Amino acid sequence: MSEISVLDLQNLRHLIGGYETNHCKMTEYANQCQDPEIKKIFTDAANSAMKNKQELMRFL
Repeated sequence: MSEISVLDLQNLRHLIGGYETNHCKMTEYANQCQDPEIKKIFTDAANSAMKNKQELMRFL
């Protein structure tokens, strides 16, 4: 694997942090929902954010 620059690391940190925040928010919204369809939308968004975070973590 080629070297990762400091700028690349900063960008990864920013993106990973954003996906982590998104995951936490979407999970909390899903927990507060009564409507099963909307709950599923939030749960799917939370799972997607976690998947994206994990994909980016591979670069570290």
